[in-house]
Amino acid sequence: MQSIINSLPSSAGIYQYFDKNNKLLYIGKAKNLKNRVKSYWRFTPSFSPNHTLNLRIQKMLHEAITISYIIVDNEEDALVLENSLIKQLKPKYNILLRDDKTYPYICIDESQKFPRFEITRKAIKGKNITYYGPFTSGGKVLLDALYEIYPLVQKKSCLNGKKACLFHQIGKCYAPCENKISSEDYALIVARAKNSIFKRQNLLKAIDAKMILMATTERYEEAATLRDWIETIKSISISSAIDLASNEEFDIFAIGVSEERGVVVKLFMRSGRIISSDFSYFNSSEIYDENDAYKQLLLSFYQADMPNVCKNILLPSEIEDTKEIENTLSKRFGFKINISTPKIGDKLRLTTLATTNAAELLKQKSNISTQPIEEKIASLLELSRTPYRVEIFDNSHHGGDATVGGMVVWSDGVWDKNSYRRYSLEAKDEYAQMREVLGRRIANFGFESPPDLWVLDGGATLLKLAISLLRDAGVNLDVIAISKEKLDAKANRAKGSARDIVYSINEKFNLQPTDKRLQWIQKLRDEAHRYAIAFHRAKKRKVMIQSKLLEEKGVGKALIIKLLNHFGTFEAIDNASLENLSEVVSEKIAYIIKNRTP
Repeated sequence: MQSIINSLPSSAGIYQYFDKNNKLLYIGKAKNLKNRVKSYWRFTPSFSPNHTLNLRIQKMLHEAITISYIIVDNEEDALVLENSLIKQLKPKYNILLRDDKTYPYICIDESQKFPRFEITRKAIKGKNITYYGPFTSGGKVLLDALYEIYPLVQKKSCLNGKKACLFHQIGKCYAPCENKISSEDYALIVARAKNSIFKRQNLLKAIDAKMILMATTERYEEAATLRDWIETIKSISISSAIDLASNEEFDIFAIGVSEERGVVVKLFMRSGRIISSDFSYFNSSEIYDENDAYKQLLLSFYQADMPNVCKNILLPSEIEDTKEIENTLSKRFGFKINISTPKIGDKLRLTTLATTNAAELLKQKSNISTQPIEEKIASLLELSRTPYRVEIFDNSHHGGDATVGGMVVWSDGVWDKNSYRRYSLEAKDEYAQMREVLGRRIANFGFESPPDLWVLDGGATLLKLAISLLRDAGVNLDVIAISKEKLDAKANRAKGSARDIVYSINEKFNLQPTDKRLQWIQKLRDEAHRYAIAFHRAKKRKVMIQSKLLEEKGVGKALIIKLLNHFGTFEAIDNASLENLSEVVSEKIAYIIKNRTP
């Protein structure tokens, strides 16, 4: 390694440390590769790690056997490349926040004569589009409430018609399609609705009055829905007395850490008020570095297609790479982004509010239990990380038909159903199906970061497959598999007595059915199985309907199978041209399928 370090160029770039098994340990970026990497080491009296570094880095360096590097044009390019590789490859000693989700905004295009409010997560092209948000929760409820209280154009399709619809009859629309309201009067309604997005008291009063009306007319289900809306809208904003009485806008971030857990808190101030907030936990044991954490947080959060980007970012503490991050984000969005650490005044109160909430969230987490089940699993299976976020995979088919895969996600003690994924598969055997599912998930690591653990429904063969795929991709990720115990060559599925076998990379575990650790893994596996089966049945049902429709047209089962073998899916058959169909079946049958006459 010493010879590689001595030959490093003085260019900007990223460097990667690997252990004796060629496993990636750490990724870093540098303005000057030679100077940065040399700072890790002492060359006299012998080549050894720099003893002035923190213990985390020293431990990594003792494991490192070799180093590789990539040269880029400047430090800002190195910053972006470093962040991208960390998300995809998940090095052992880099922090991984997984904070790359996008939040919804409410937007309205006022260049239209009768504009509508809509939900979006990406910037929409247009000159007169106004964005409100981000809304970390409750955005859809807030939008529904606007359409419930204000007589706006309820659906996109409404303006395409020339006759007033049911919404006009029930008083929810003034029928601009029949010119029953002018664009000027409609603009006044829009202005009141816009005002309600930030100043929600009038909106809440209107919903409350409508809820009481529903209850008094014995429309209890509708009243209950409105009651739930009120609670959701009230909870959108973090509780704070801070009101700057100005139009200032800030994104405020704070990261708090304890021995085992870390938390990211985000506050969003628009027009002088905090309109929404969010938080997410991460694993911080022996891998936390404040500069790396904030750097990854900001680069991941501010995506290029993000709507209504705030120009001012507040952090509670100064970080090394502030200028590089500012320059990178400014180039990304085409205007100046400012990152600051306030020392006095209202801005300091905002960052203090964020850090106070981070400390409180960590306190709440530490009071939940002495040792969470995830930590017991990590200890039992000798995992490299505590599996706070887990992805579980299962496949389902019947005789090779309607072959599907499912991925469910367990995150911080709850099911993260927004992250569930379904896969329509081409492969016919179980091994090839799992290869297809895992390969597609690995290909998506650049957009959705890897979890702490994969759980596969299967045995040692599928476990080896997953490890091989991850190794080829250069990704550090723990994997385990769980298979049902075989009794007389059949899987024992009896609840409470099945001795499922758990496989890790080094060992096979035969835990007692009463073992809480086994039950936890079984719970994860069973949810993946349920999800995959539900998708399979839905797809099978759709296939049967589509097959029946072809049969009703006079296309026999043998021809249907022939068509599927050639085109792959019913959708492909529907979209095929007459000429393409005629290559597989007779011209007469092709005309029948396309509902045409020769």
